Amino acid sequence: MQTLVLLALVGFAAQLVDGALGMAYGVTSTTLLLAIGANPAAASASVHLAEIGTTLASGASHWRFGNVDWKVVLRIGIPGAIGAFLGATVLSSLSTDAAKPLMAGILLALGVYLLVRFTFRALPKVDSAKPLRLRFLAPVGLIGGFLDATGGGGWGPVGTPALLASGRIEPRKVIGSIDTSEFLVSVAASIGFFIGLGAEGFDLGWVLALLIGGVLAAPLAAWLVRKLPPRLLGSLVGGLIVFTNARTILIVTEASPLVTNSVLIAIAVIWAAAVAYAVRTLRADRRLEAELAASSIEADGGDERLVAENAGPSGGENR
Repeated sequence: MQTLVLLALVGFAAQLVDGALGMAYGVTSTTLLLAIGANPAAASASVHLAEIGTTLASGASHWRFGNVDWKVVLRIGIPGAIGAFLGATVLSSLSTDAAKPLMAGILLALGVYLLVRFTFRALPKVDSAKPLRLRFLAPVGLIGGFLDATGGGGWGPVGTPALLASGRIEPRKVIGSIDTSEFLVSVAASIGFFIGLGAEGFDLGWVLALLIGGVLAAPLAAWLVRKLPPRLLGSLVGGLIVFTNARTILIVTEASPLVTNSVLIAIAVIWAAAVAYAVRTLRADRRLEAELAASSIEADGGDERLVAENAGPSGGENR
């Protein structure tokens, strides 16, 4: 019972982060299941089965708050489902540990780019006149879906930074669309695992606990993403990607505990400093906007007084 309660709390926290930042549900949940002794295939299978419910609730919540671009959902979600089915089939029969360092390195590079880009430079205006094309979204979806199924997480870390970096869709819709399209990925992965492992590959107790926690967190996360400024959101996402994938590389390369802890602490400190810098910059920008607005109101008031002074007693202008 204690394990199930813990899993429900983890499901709640993981969905809160995933729904607000577009990633981390699968990574967080799968990590805990592996820590309590589950084999990789069973852990990923159980998490993906739970995600069918959590992503449905998350997608509905994001849709309710206007965070979803349905064209993007279909263009990235269908290739993602294909990749997830293939990944689940592969993981059911063999290990993909050899691919983890390579993929983690790619994601780490994307995370560093996002952390620097969104923390230290102003966000570009979204150019919605240039829609995201299928030739861009399909490969991202295929790779993200395959990695998500084989690694127990990866849909968000691949899809979210790729769409954010494109500059063609606003951040809250990136997260809402990625979370909504993950429903297709979860269904396809679960079918693949069922074919490869059978019903015994799923622990229904784990699934139910993760599902309950995730469904409860979904509406709160969809509301939260509308309140976070895009610049701060990008800084948080970038730091999360860097931390998560640096940890993966350190574990796979069997770095010593001293090295692992030192590197992760250093990353956490840099991440915290970057977020603090982003917050200070946002406050400065808001103060500047308030001053400009006040100056504009004062100038408008001066113009009105000038017009009134030049007007005659009958309301016409003095000649």
